[in-house]
Amino acid sequence: MKILGILASHDNSGITAQMLANVLRPANGKCDSETIYLDDYQIKPDLPGKSNPTLDLLEKKLSESDVWVLAVPTYWKDISGTMKNFFDCIRSRIVRFDHTGQMHPSIFQNKHYVSLTCCFTSSFENLFSGITDQTFKEIDLVMSAAGLIKVDELVTCGTFNMKKLPENKRQQCVKIGEKIVKKTRRDDQTLKRYFELFSVVAIMSLITMLIQRAIAVFWLDSGYNFWFNYISFVLIFFILLASILHFLTFVKHRRH
Repeated sequence: MKILGILASHDNSGITAQMLANVLRPANGKCDSETIYLDDYQIKPDLPGKSNPTLDLLEKKLSESDVWVLAVPTYWKDISGTMKNFFDCIRSRIVRFDHTGQMHPSIFQNKHYVSLTCCFTSSFENLFSGITDQTFKEIDLVMSAAGLIKVDELVTCGTFNMKKLPENKRQQCVKIGEKIVKKTRRDDQTLKRYFELFSVVAIMSLITMLIQRAIAVFWLDSGYNFWFNYISFVLIFFILLASILHFLTFVKHRRH
């Protein structure tokens, strides 16, 4: 098993780099690991009829690794330009295009990845505003298109003038690294996801029925009415379920 750390910050010894180093630490002596600092490479896209030894080398490193740890700071509520350029240039090598231009997983399908980021924003502000959400979303977008499976993500907030990674964050990074070392199988969380979906539906149904009963008792004060029960149940259930699915799909990231 091999773990590849991909550092996309301007400082190869800053907080982002320290997060990456601590995630890779548990791999020492247990599996191979390597870190590539993207600023060390002149990364340019493939052009027809021209060789691209830099992308050839990076593609080889990606191919030889089982887990990618993507470490990128959040600038302007998004990934750094270094990582964006890397994603743009490597795109044609990590996905397969069909005749309509749609992207499909290719040779990297079923590898695993971890997302790491940091930002100047405080934990409190990031918790409610989601400054780092777009960074995670963009990484997830690229990785899912390539067919990779997410292991975990982590953010360190309040990094302005921070020189050393806080101890609690260091420990969290190490725990993620320990999880990676054990992550030698394909994703088998299907049963867990079905159970989570069942739980969401069950809870939403209960809440809907309670709201429905309250409306019937306190507002209408009427007996059983089939169409009122049916229409109110559908509307309340839809609103609640849509809200929680939106939160789980688009909002829920590690923010502190």
